[in-house]
Amino acid sequence: MGATAKATNTITRKKYATIFALIGAALILISIIVAVAAPKDQVYDLWMYILLVGIVTGAYGVFQLLRKEQHSVPVEFSRSNAKTFLTNNAIMIALLALVVFIMIKEPRFMKYQVLLDIMTQASPRLIIALGICFTLLIAGTDLSAGRMVGLAAVLSTSMLQTATYANRFFPNLPALPVIVPILAAVAACVLFGVLNGFLVAKFDMHPFIATLATQVMIYGACSLYFDMPPNNSQPIGGVRPDFTVIGQKKIFQNIGGSTFVGISVLIPIALITCVIIWFVLNKTVFGKNVYAVGGNREAAVVSGVNVFKTIMLIFILAAFLYGIAGVLEAARTAGATNNYGNGYELDAIAACVVGGVSLNGGIGKIGGIVSGVLIFTVIQYGLQFIGVSPMWQQVIKGIIIAVAVAIDMGKYRRR
Repeated sequence: MGATAKATNTITRKKYATIFALIGAALILISIIVAVAAPKDQVYDLWMYILLVGIVTGAYGVFQLLRKEQHSVPVEFSRSNAKTFLTNNAIMIALLALVVFIMIKEPRFMKYQVLLDIMTQASPRLIIALGICFTLLIAGTDLSAGRMVGLAAVLSTSMLQTATYANRFFPNLPALPVIVPILAAVAACVLFGVLNGFLVAKFDMHPFIATLATQVMIYGACSLYFDMPPNNSQPIGGVRPDFTVIGQKKIFQNIGGSTFVGISVLIPIALITCVIIWFVLNKTVFGKNVYAVGGNREAAVVSGVNVFKTIMLIFILAAFLYGIAGVLEAARTAGATNNYGNGYELDAIAACVVGGVSLNGGIGKIGGIVSGVLIFTVIQYGLQFIGVSPMWQQVIKGIIIAVAVAIDMGKYRRR
């Protein structure tokens, strides 16, 4: 009886793939109907979102259909599988529900410009999260990330002000090539990354304590630098256009005389960074060593993994990414203060955990980190969009973090 019931809940992968392909095609057709027939002032660019979901769904179905060797493999539908799916994707489902609620309450949220703004804001945060994920993969953390972002922002902007700006940080500094201050800012972060890695790898210091000490150190050093005369802790402004273009340039803008506002250059930069980090984690010996050290350090040592070298490289690479993110954030906002990046590390850690990076180490994927960063950016942007109090925003973010960690710990206990 049990075997028969199980069989009735099983279909071939070919049929499973066909269902997804048909759903994708149906969504694409619906998007065309909405674009043509629905009132523009009520649904705005909703058709684009439906089209995007349709393309992704259909592409997944087609991809599964092309894997002919898997066609005979059964796909089982059961209550336990459904429960596992809902548990693993609870945060994403909640996000979709929130987005639908915001769209109903404020239809202007359906404009594609809103999506581009969200992705632009998320791009530097995503690079920070990609850096911090390495430390989480070895069951550690990095509390110095946000302060490194601020350090990179202050150092780069202080050397890239226009000659005519009244309150120049270095009044007599000649115009430097843009790349020089950028490299200096990133190099300063890397030096602190070396310190983090050395404290953790050499003295077996817990990353929480090691990076907390470094965080305080960085903030103090950055504040001393920021307070140097003649600046005296004044916000750094008057940043050169050849630097701000790195964070403010739009691509595909007004192509062929269209009114398209363009895509921020930060978005492709973040996407390229994702591809590189994905390759590092999945296709290199270093990446495999990161997962090995995070999964079981003793077993990694027995297997011949150089744990000291791996941990050092983890914190150096993470600091490099923080430096890049700090430079991009300074270029986007055309200025900096010593408080730039404050709290960014906590948002990055939360985004990684929500995206499926385990606090117990050894588990985490780039796709999950991207979704985690987007979740928090959508929450922040969307709730501001409908006028929700910042205090309630913090409450909601806290609930999401608590639920995500509880789910993660539950999965760990089951394993």
